[in-house]
Amino acid sequence: MVVFDYIQSLGASVMMPIIIFILGVLLGTGWGKSLKAGLTVGIGFIGLNLIIGEMAGNLGPAVQQMITKYGLQLSIIDVGWPSAAAIAFASQVGLFIIPIGLAVNILMLLTNTTQTVDIDIWNYWHFAFTGSLVAVITNELWLGIAAAVINIIIVMVLADYTAPLVEKHLNLPGVSLPHGFTTAYVPIAWLVNKLIDMIPGVKNIDINLEKTQKRIGVFGEPILLGTILGVLIGIIAGYDVKGILTLGIKMGAVLVLIPKMAALLMEGLLPISDAASNFINKRFKTRGKMYIGLDSAVGVGHPLTLAVSLILVPVAIFLAVIIPGNKVLPFTDLSVIPFMFVLIIPLVKGNGFRALITGIITVGVGLLISTNLAPAITEAAQLASFKMPEGATMISSICDGANPLTWILVKAYEFRIVGLIIMAVVSVGLALLNRKRILNEARQLHEKQA
Repeated sequence: MVVFDYIQSLGASVMMPIIIFILGVLLGTGWGKSLKAGLTVGIGFIGLNLIIGEMAGNLGPAVQQMITKYGLQLSIIDVGWPSAAAIAFASQVGLFIIPIGLAVNILMLLTNTTQTVDIDIWNYWHFAFTGSLVAVITNELWLGIAAAVINIIIVMVLADYTAPLVEKHLNLPGVSLPHGFTTAYVPIAWLVNKLIDMIPGVKNIDINLEKTQKRIGVFGEPILLGTILGVLIGIIAGYDVKGILTLGIKMGAVLVLIPKMAALLMEGLLPISDAASNFINKRFKTRGKMYIGLDSAVGVGHPLTLAVSLILVPVAIFLAVIIPGNKVLPFTDLSVIPFMFVLIIPLVKGNGFRALITGIITVGVGLLISTNLAPAITEAAQLASFKMPEGATMISSICDGANPLTWILVKAYEFRIVGLIIMAVVSVGLALLNRKRILNEARQLHEKQA
């Protein structure tokens, strides 16, 4: 456990270069190329984190100003994903999550129930978070671990299914996103998309950012789009002219720089991705294409993802006030809204209208989920010796407190063994369906090559 605790403490920006380097050497990329690839990926992640941190650092005060200006009073405090991750890793389930996550991934690869080699070990905290909540409500560690395992299996399957969309729409070849937060919104986006398809007239509405950009020229560019949205947020927050202009420029910078950092990260990853494909094709004839599982941060740079996310910042606060039963005041985690949309954008094929509708539904439902899970999250935080914010009696978060998959698992486990059996059957069923798809894909691939 000491070894895994130490690995966990390194953080993603250090772990990723090491893992990429080792993977590259094992796949035959060569020591030099593997080292360069690992360092490039690490630098890309640091760049992404710096820019996302800049976005959070500027949106946070704007949100606080909105809360003060409009006198918002909600009793549950959004403590943000860093706190949620700390709670997850400090829990009993968190102590075991890295070896468990690696074992599940290896077993799924050996049984052809996944195509994803998940090297995003840092984000195993999402699975530990789910497990820690289940352990709290059942008072059974083994049920918490079982919930974490089921969470991993479902997310891995969803990552496989969405990988072709990630390649096509996010321009990330050979990559899947087995991210516990991002991937959980895939079923909701799929359902909303199907419902919109059933509504005459509405189903034909298509706000495509690329087409809009061609029509309106420079005003559709990400730099101007980000600046305009930043200015609007500043106006709603009641900033003075200097504050409004500053926020506008910084949000414009965010929309320009995040894609560039994602591109740098992909530059490092491509040699490893190519080597992995060659390795699999030579040695494993019964497998389809393999994907490298990464943090969904690599996909947040899509202009539509960032544009819709910025629109939803004031919308989320408005929804928090008007939705009956909500008690969560969204604040710290408003900066993770782009992570909700990384897979939603490919699923709606870049349609801004559908993305926005899905986002409003997702955020609204998420607030109710985070309200419902707040007692369990608060108890898990106390058990993990988390220092509560001053004056707070109950805490929650958008990431992962608003996670629909986490909520479903927690609710299922309220029925203890019955819930375990139901969710185990669901996860195994999904894995077997995925295996059937993988084997069919492999057969078609090799018939085409023959």
